[in-house]
Amino acid sequence: QPVAGISIGLVDEGDRFTLLTDIMGDEDHYGDMDFKVAGTGRGVTGIQLDLKTEGISEEIIRATLEQALKARKELLREMLSVIRRPRTEVSETAPKLVQTSINPEKIGLLIGPGGKTIRAIQEESGAQIDIAEDGKVTISAANSASADAALARIEALCEDIQVGRIYDGVVTSIKDFGAFVEIAPGKDGLCHISELSDGFVKNVGDICKVGDRFQVKVIAVDDQNRVKLSRRAVLAAAADEDGDEDDE
Repeated sequence: QPVAGISIGLVDEGDRFTLLTDIMGDEDHYGDMDFKVAGTGRGVTGIQLDLKTEGISEEIIRATLEQALKARKELLREMLSVIRRPRTEVSETAPKLVQTSINPEKIGLLIGPGGKTIRAIQEESGAQIDIAEDGKVTISAANSASADAALARIEALCEDIQVGRIYDGVVTSIKDFGAFVEIAPGKDGLCHISELSDGFVKNVGDICKVGDRFQVKVIAVDDQNRVKLSRRAVLAAAADEDGDEDDE
């Protein structure tokens, strides 16, 4: 439930008194009381009292609580007219704190030589990244977009390459025997010339150039973590799907 608060002041002249609602600086300075009351529509949740007199009577306390209740209900009505219930999601522009976990063995990979990798992620995303020894990663950012960008980079960098999975890749270099394709930040594999197309390929440059993007399938990862890729397998799978649709 929403909670509202109000401050009630007092001018006490002994035989009579006046209560002031929602007091400000001068009223607080020259007045005799600052009685803060917070609560919901169901009741009081908090009270804080400052006095400049030796005490106050039960009459003043009762009158203060009654006046604070009226003011609180008015505030709650205004609040509910703007938003009837709490938002289910935090605003996209609100600061965000995100936590994830990585394999502790990959902490060095995330940090990079001399902190190069993590600094690059922070500069590109605008987020602050802290890494604990157990692999817990905390991302603090000014907004959701910044946090999401940092999280995506971390997950892509630290995830294990899966044999049989298809990745969106970008060609980083071309050799006589094939093309090296980056399938995740800092992770690339070799797409051998025989795996570049579903037909015979004489020259790698006839099929692709540096910067080209296409899908590749991971067909093997050896004991030295060298990744073997196949574009031919992706093309064959796409051709099979087209054939099935034609049959239908």
